[in-house]
Amino acid sequence: MQSAQTRRRLLATLSSATAAGLFGGKVSAQEAPPEITTIRLAKTPTICLAPQYVAEELLRSEGFTDVQYVDMPVDAYPAFAAGTVDVGMAFVAPFLIEIDAGRPLVVIGGAHVGCYELFGTERVQAIRDLRGKTVAVPRLGSSHHLFVAAMASHVGIDPNREINFVPYPVSESMQLLADRKVDALMGFPPVPQELREKKIGHVIVNSGLDRPWSQYFCCIVAAHQDFLRKHPVATKRALRAILKATQFCAAEPERAARMVADKGFRYDYSLQTIKEIQYARWRDYDAEDTVRFYALRLREVGMIKSTPTKIIAQGTDWRFFNELKRELKS
Repeated sequence: MQSAQTRRRLLATLSSATAAGLFGGKVSAQEAPPEITTIRLAKTPTICLAPQYVAEELLRSEGFTDVQYVDMPVDAYPAFAAGTVDVGMAFVAPFLIEIDAGRPLVVIGGAHVGCYELFGTERVQAIRDLRGKTVAVPRLGSSHHLFVAAMASHVGIDPNREINFVPYPVSESMQLLADRKVDALMGFPPVPQELREKKIGHVIVNSGLDRPWSQYFCCIVAAHQDFLRKHPVATKRALRAILKATQFCAAEPERAARMVADKGFRYDYSLQTIKEIQYARWRDYDAEDTVRFYALRLREVGMIKSTPTKIIAQGTDWRFFNELKRELKS
């Protein structure tokens, strides 16, 4: 009963914040209702996607009567490509891998900067120290693997030949780092929070603070190609709900953290993550430049064949994002 009451209070707060104009902008009276009232988003074990979870009631206010969160592992990208998920947030690089492979995905907007942190033992003080070292990742081709590869390539290391990537579940990787059986791992919330709490390793790179990573979106919003083509109004409305939720996370971190905790995450880790990530600055970054930057990094190490220009031409659509940047001005 107490949990239900708490949820009702939080949803009332979200509704009143919307009514008070916290998010900026209004839906045009001429805007058509969504072509479909069911929408599916991924629920993965990462807190940095907080806006996606906070957006549930905002999605309902946009006309979606059936909002589904599909439980997924860390690697949810195949679900996007298969059409199991309609719209959602995730790290940019694996989306580019999928687009390069010809899968039906379209990147439609940026969400936030800086949720990944590279942790290491005392043997690794900088990215250049990864040469010849062992790095734990959930799997080869995962977002963790791709981010480390991009970082290594940027400083002149060939990640395919000069880094030993070993696949382990995240929970095992943390203990391996503590035991110094691996030299580094890439983590996203709640992993960095847990590593700090347990005093395991130290931060080598914080993608929210350290250049050049802090100059580009980390997580972006993508849609299945068929969903966008058949339901353009629904796509724009879904993106608007996510962007409004992003602003809510920045403005009301404690309340947003309780909504995220309601999805099964720890409240303290959720609050720490939401306060650390620069959700309020989503308008300040260039989504297309982000795609270009990561496409270049991935092409340098042979992980994609397409040029950035081709990736942008065949796998991005910024119409709604650009409209919403203007519409949601505070």
